Amino acid sequence: MWSDDAVNQRNEPSALRRPDACGASGDPADPADPDEPRALRAVAERVVVEAVEHLRTLPRPWERPGAGSDRPGGRPGVSTKSTPTDVVTSADTALEALVRARLAQLRPGEPVVGEESGGSADPGGVTWVVDPIDGTVNFLYGLPWYAVSLAATRDGESLAGVVAEPAAGRLWSAARGAGATLDGRPLRTTEATDLALTMVGTGFAYRPARRARQAAFIAGLLPRIRDVRRSGSSALDVCAVAAGWLDAHVEHGTNWWDWAAAALVAREAGAVVRTPGHGAADDGLGPDALVVAAPGVAGALTALLRELGVADV
Repeated sequence: MWSDDAVNQRNEPSALRRPDACGASGDPADPADPDEPRALRAVAERVVVEAVEHLRTLPRPWERPGAGSDRPGGRPGVSTKSTPTDVVTSADTALEALVRARLAQLRPGEPVVGEESGGSADPGGVTWVVDPIDGTVNFLYGLPWYAVSLAATRDGESLAGVVAEPAAGRLWSAARGAGATLDGRPLRTTEATDLALTMVGTGFAYRPARRARQAAFIAGLLPRIRDVRRSGSSALDVCAVAAGWLDAHVEHGTNWWDWAAAALVAREAGAVVRTPGHGAADDGLGPDALVVAAPGVAGALTALLRELGVADV
């Protein structure tokens, strides 16, 4: 969807290259300091690749139609969370369990915060943040745009982040201060400077009332930019900004696990990144807006977002 590279017609996970002694990013896998960002990236790459390999062994929900509307999500192995459209599959919970188990072996004693099982951060220490399947609805329907995301953080700041795109076999990776890569190739944002020619990714919340506000906001944004894209995976959209496949991404209602890894990938690729929380409400964009943009359009875009009332969406 975001590049000229071939993407499987079905969303069956492709083989990811296992990190070697230098990791998929080319960094030494075992620097002297195990808490150094490049060392944490090597761990994240290893665990994410193992998670994708495990995903290949799990039932595919798009091949298992349910008996009808009496089953949550309409298919076996699917339940719902905040609304009937906010789904979780058995694969989500299985992958998160695997990630937690592997981190307990590789990084014993460090807490994990995950979408499906929660958790709390360790002040001053390394906390891992996992989204086992970002884009679960795509995965449920057999669409290829979903991701496995894992970040190592300290005091809310991402030190290392890895996002795997199983259907395409891509591995996005970053370490703070050490750049970002896609399958080992360095990433850089676009050099866009004209807001009118800016391609913007976005996403929508699950609750109908907020979706209505988001639709009105996008209706105001669309005439002022080139166009809007919506893949269904916030993590992949943010990584697309890092790769130059999008110029920006704007979304409300994301959680820490949605962007903890991808936002670092984008920042290390040169993007201007504004994440929710941490006093973000003071900048006029509201408390939970995620804004990621190429540096040449970031200023003009955020000014337009304020003009359109992004804080009230």
